[in-house]
Amino acid sequence: MAGPAVPELEVALVAEPDLRRRDIISIAAVAFAGVGVVPILGVAINQMNPSTDVLAALTTEVDISKIEVGQAIKTIFQKQPLFVRHLTPAEIAEADKVPVSSLRDPQTLAQRTKPGKEQWLITMGVCTHLGCVPLGASAGEIKGEFGGYFCPCHGSVYDTAARIRKGPAPKNLMVPDYVFRSDSLVEVGAKA
Repeated sequence: MAGPAVPELEVALVAEPDLRRRDIISIAAVAFAGVGVVPILGVAINQMNPSTDVLAALTTEVDISKIEVGQAIKTIFQKQPLFVRHLTPAEIAEADKVPVSSLRDPQTLAQRTKPGKEQWLITMGVCTHLGCVPLGASAGEIKGEFGGYFCPCHGSVYDTAARIRKGPAPKNLMVPDYVFRSDSLVEVGAKA
């Protein structure tokens, strides 16, 4: 009986080092493949980043030096209309005296403008109801009963601070990120 047990022991001793070598080879192969995948994965992810021309289109510079007090202009930011309005002292006072609690989307004029530049209101020109372009930025356009903007599609009415006051729109006109680069230049899309 002792004879058959000895070969089994020898087989076990011989087989155990082979398993260890195989494990080491497997681990080395996986590690080598992992090291090789990292640069390829880095290149694949980097190619998904936007190109320089796309990044340049993410911001728009607006020269505000020729916008008179009480005037608004329309321009384009990221292929959408952008309204830049130079508020009069009377429009600022009117916006400030509205109780914020009475607004559907409660925001003060100060929350919608930059400190020290409250006379400049910069908003997207897209109604928050269904995406129409409201009137009121160009001379002679209907501004609605609150003197701001009027959406002709479904009758949403915004005040001079571009806050929704009447109609189906659920939110105020959106204020994009922007930075004053000088007294006459605003960069829309830039973060402070």
